[in-house]
Amino acid sequence: MSPTADPPSVPPAVDLDAASSEPLHPAARDALLSALDRGYADPRRLHRAGRSARLLLDNARAVVAENLGVRPDEVSFTGSGTEAVHRGMLGLVRGHRAGSGRVVHPAVEHAAVRHAAAWGGGSREVPVDRLGRVDVPALRVAAATADVSAVAVQTANHEVGTVQPLAELDLPHDVPLFTDACASMGRLPIPPGWDAAAGSAHKWGGPAGVGVLLVRKGARWRNPFPGDDRVDERVAGFENVPAALAAAASLQAVVAERDDTARRQSALVARIREEVARIPDVEVVGDPDRRLPHLVTFSCLYLDGEALVHALEREGFGVASGSACAATTLEPSAVLTAMGTLTHGNVRVSLTRGTTEADVDRLLGVLPGVVARLRAELQL
Repeated sequence: MSPTADPPSVPPAVDLDAASSEPLHPAARDALLSALDRGYADPRRLHRAGRSARLLLDNARAVVAENLGVRPDEVSFTGSGTEAVHRGMLGLVRGHRAGSGRVVHPAVEHAAVRHAAAWGGGSREVPVDRLGRVDVPALRVAAATADVSAVAVQTANHEVGTVQPLAELDLPHDVPLFTDACASMGRLPIPPGWDAAAGSAHKWGGPAGVGVLLVRKGARWRNPFPGDDRVDERVAGFENVPAALAAAASLQAVVAERDDTARRQSALVARIREEVARIPDVEVVGDPDRRLPHLVTFSCLYLDGEALVHALEREGFGVASGSACAATTLEPSAVLTAMGTLTHGNVRVSLTRGTTEADVDRLLGVLPGVVARLRAELQL
């Protein structure tokens, strides 16, 4: 009997797509499991189970508020970050003195913002520079026109990590500001000046299916969708109380660790940026300094991003490519197009809280060979 050949070795999997979804934080898992039996009831009801659920929901709201530096009554839980974006931004449009109007936003906003603005009354895009930073003077001019009801500027870009200069906007006093903070909430403090903001729990290690909607006290916000008789007029339907508590617990944990995590991840990303830039015909995109600490994107001339993703997966790395909003699209990234950078052959690497220096060493060890091999297959 001939000896059986050893199976080919499979590299250990390394998740480098935290920008899509961070692995569930242990604090979220513990809170979720402990709340499943106590938070199942309708928190609006007056019986014992309802009161128990209400206490858990109020506690989740208070924890989120404390860790984001806002008031508890400014916090609502939605069914997703996308829902929080839609409700937050469109509520400002409806609450404006005109009751409708265009939304001014940078050309690199998430698709959730761009689509909602088009649906709600139209939009006016403002250009960005090659690093992805909005043209602030152009934004101010656009915001001052009569048919504008709101301005939407993301806190940090979801594809390239560039942090937007919210503190420098200086908008007209009667034009409210919405900020999509889904990519940065928990990782960076929310800059001041917003009237409504949105976050997504699974981006910081909470459970999927929980969005955070912040509406500043005194903001002119009106529900843009059909309402119901819930206590919180900013949401519709029955909150997922155990998931909201898990989102709050994980947010508290990541904020407590934020400074140390950011220092460690920022140093690793700086190393990736430096080493990747040495590969011929590769462009590292996004602001090198004012950026999310855990994220870096680069584009490889002549190559297809999906081919790079599959090749790196065979080496044991899970990364993202193309539009961060739709992995199956064949269209070039709207963000990279607006920035004027290479749009194909792009890879987004985003570190999880568990990513180690050894993981980065291994990625940088295989990446030049992967790029060279794919180019050789194209006979370039």
